[in-house]
Amino acid sequence: MRERRGVPGRGARLLARGLWVSAELVVTLGVVLLLLVAHQVWWTNREARAEAGHAVRELRRGWDQAPATPVAPGAPSPAGPAGEGAGSGGSPPSADAASDAPAASGAPAGAPGPAPRWDQAYAVLRIPRIDLTAPVAEGISKGGVLDRGYIGHYTRTAGAGQAGNFALAGHRNTHGEPFRHIDRLRRGDRITVETRDAVHTYTVDRRLTRTAPSDSGVIAPVPRSNITTSAGYSEPGYYLTLTTCTPEFSSRYRLIVWGQLTSMRPR
Repeated sequence: MRERRGVPGRGARLLARGLWVSAELVVTLGVVLLLLVAHQVWWTNREARAEAGHAVRELRRGWDQAPATPVAPGAPSPAGPAGEGAGSGGSPPSADAASDAPAASGAPAGAPGPAPRWDQAYAVLRIPRIDLTAPVAEGISKGGVLDRGYIGHYTRTAGAGQAGNFALAGHRNTHGEPFRHIDRLRRGDRITVETRDAVHTYTVDRRLTRTAPSDSGVIAPVPRSNITTSAGYSEPGYYLTLTTCTPEFSSRYRLIVWGQLTSMRPR
């Protein structure tokens, strides 16, 4: 019987079909992964930035329409003439003064008046060096605050302009990534926090390029790393702490930027 040449057997045809199906699956998986990356890197940024920008505009509109609340007599202010100074003096806040959980105190520290919703912005953070303008909301939950492109205020830390440590967190990548470039901040850079009644200006003076997520000392009333004990401060003052993840696209460590209150004026 003559052998037919050039016609693949059944086994060869099955192998070829299997390879074709596998190739299709690999291509499909690649497309799905690309779509997921595009969603995380591009779409979440687009949505979060739009929502954060809307929140800033709404805050300003509300502030412009409402009368300012007078500063209470005896309210703390930074040392120095006309509210100017290094912000390194003053007494440390008590546990009660530093506590500002909405359920317990009714309003975030430094935000006079009725308490906003847990996820409602109540201040505006501006960092000219990195061209950032973003709303500040109470808490650091992902879904309610950070994933919306907001800056989160650590509960039980001081409020803007208050003695102690006004500690904030923000995403470095995705969801608006407001803190992506805080590694570019240098000593002397200005950061402002605007509330309904005042504009607080902090000046950057220290950084901690890497620490563990568990390093709670960096957001203490007198901020000082529990791990790198030479990093931080040793005296009570009026501090600002910015925290975010590092390296980029990783949450393994935390990057810390510190500043001190240098001026405060009515809005």
